[in-house]
Formats: sequence, structure tokens, C-alpha cells
Amino acid sequence: MGLLTPKFEVSQPEMQVLNLLSNGYSIKEAASTLYISTITIKAHRKSLFKKLKAKNVIQLVRKGFGLGLIT
Repeated sequence: MGLLTPKFEVSQPEMQVLNLLSNGYSIKEAASTLYISTITIKAHRKSLFKKLKAKNVIQLVRKGFGLGLIT
């Protein structure tokens, strides 16, 4: 079960990816850290873009902080 926000639910794997991206990890580094493929990281990132209505990683991280998803 993921973290509930006003209009959507962010899954635990998406939260892990968001946290790593906010710490400057590349897609390849995040995949290696989580022991999953880069394709899976890209899928989680794409889902986050849609849920947070972000156009790039900078917006994604800013919105993540703004919503309290990243501390």
C-alpha cells in the first residue's frame, strides 16, 4: 500500500525511485541500488510524472517536496 495524497496514491516502489532521483541518482544508479531494471525505473518515473503532473525530474522533485513525499 502506498502513501495517500489528495488525488492519487504513490506506491512504495515509486516513492523509492522518487527519493533516489531527489538525491541525484541516475536511472542506471537507481536501478542498481534497487536491484531492478532501468526499464522498471523509467516506468515508475513515468507514472510519477503523470500522477504529480510534472514535465521533468526537476519539477517532479519540487512537487515531491511540496507534497511532503520527500523530506
